[in-house]
Amino acid sequence: MSDLRLVGFEELSAGALRERLLTDRARFWAGSALADDEVRALHDPVFFHQLGGFGAVAMTPDGADAGYLLGVVSADRLGVVHAVAVHEEWRGRGVAVALVERFADLAASVGARAVQAVAPPGDAVVRELGRRFGAHEAFAPDHAGPGADRLLLTRSLG
Repeated sequence: MSDLRLVGFEELSAGALRERLLTDRARFWAGSALADDEVRALHDPVFFHQLGGFGAVAMTPDGADAGYLLGVVSADRLGVVHAVAVHEEWRGRGVAVALVERFADLAASVGARAVQAVAPPGDAVVRELGRRFGAHEAFAPDHAGPGADRLLLTRSLG
């Protein structure tokens, strides 16, 4: 991770970054339980244009994208990790943890009281990231609609 730098979306061309990440989505989302249309839906342009100040990309020294995070801080002071993805060549090197920690620091700086992510209960990768981040797990039945249970991963920023 030490050879990567975390760059806020506000320093980049939002449209070009979104296109770049979507073009390489198979390598960022390899092994995910999400279908391609679900992955594409996560990348709503609003997360790059209007909410880009909360997003970040981990970049290699030669300018390649190693990972990224989309997030927002809600009006009730909850930092929400909308999506985090790491390029398959960079997995296991702390990229996701660094992105989440950056987001938590930024969220706290604007008054967030906690950071939270929502995931399918069987997503072992997200659960491990939550554990490494120090998040508390809570099962949420029907959170995403009838029969669509989710796991809430929350860490206080107090």
